[in-house]
Amino acid sequence: MNMKRIGPSTRPTPSSQCADVPTDSAKKTAANTNGTPSGQLRLEVAGDPFAVSICNCLACQRRTGSAFGMQAAFRPGQVRVTGRFSDYARTSDEADRKEHVFHFCPDCGSQVFYTEPTEPDLVVVSVGAFADPAFPPPTESGYDSRRHPWVRLPATVARHASELWESVRPL
Repeated sequence: MNMKRIGPSTRPTPSSQCADVPTDSAKKTAANTNGTPSGQLRLEVAGDPFAVSICNCLACQRRTGSAFGMQAAFRPGQVRVTGRFSDYARTSDEADRKEHVFHFCPDCGSQVFYTEPTEPDLVVVSVGAFADPAFPPPTESGYDSRRHPWVRLPATVARHASELWESVRPL
């Protein structure tokens, strides 16, 4: 299994094939990079994400302290978590009112991944945790109506502004 690591460990991984193995640029995932500044929480991912997206919702802007959140979606069998993490759950302001459980390092506070209790086949990893500028670009943008006007996206990124709530509510 070709594992890609998020975390500061420099020890060899169970698979010696874990180094930067070049693949085509659309499929390349991050390799052996830092995740949490404390080094206490690490994720290893095998293979490529099935989706890379950005989210422009106000909750993701607040969660990341940035203009949007960027994440890569994996299947649970592709992800191995090492270390302790704490959880913070919130309900989305989408019409489905889906719960998102954000997992973060209790030592340094870095949010590294999240899960959704209603979708057990999904593990979403924050792209910034890979610390890899060559990580595949997003293919879709959610809550596009909340995107900052100065953020420009390539034409290849699908834009979704299907916010279905009845009225805008403060988060």
